[in-house]
Amino acid sequence: MTPAQTQPRSAPAIPATRAVTDTVDRAVLQVGDHMTVEVALAVMAGARAGRLLVCDNDGLCTGLVTRAELSAVRDSPAYTDRLRLRDLPGDGAPPAGHAGSHGRLPAP
Repeated sequence: MTPAQTQPRSAPAIPATRAVTDTVDRAVLQVGDHMTVEVALAVMAGARAGRLLVCDNDGLCTGLVTRAELSAVRDSPAYTDRLRLRDLPGDGAPPAGHAGSHGRLPAP
């Protein structure tokens, strides 16, 4: 096999006056609504992101969650490690008896 030649993509210019963390924080990561709250928090920590754009199986964006909202859900007494992003109601609180509940997040 002959290796294919690729050309590097040019990265968008970042003004020198802005910090890289400002640029990263402005980029919103997209995740599937099947992701658990715990995994979503890990993704946010790894990417140093403050929020995630939540999309359904069809790729349609169903909401936006912040690290603070997910941390509040995780710290609540109703939290379980099976709680998925699609199960969160729009107010960021964990649903009562969330099994089988499929609340939608507010659209951004």
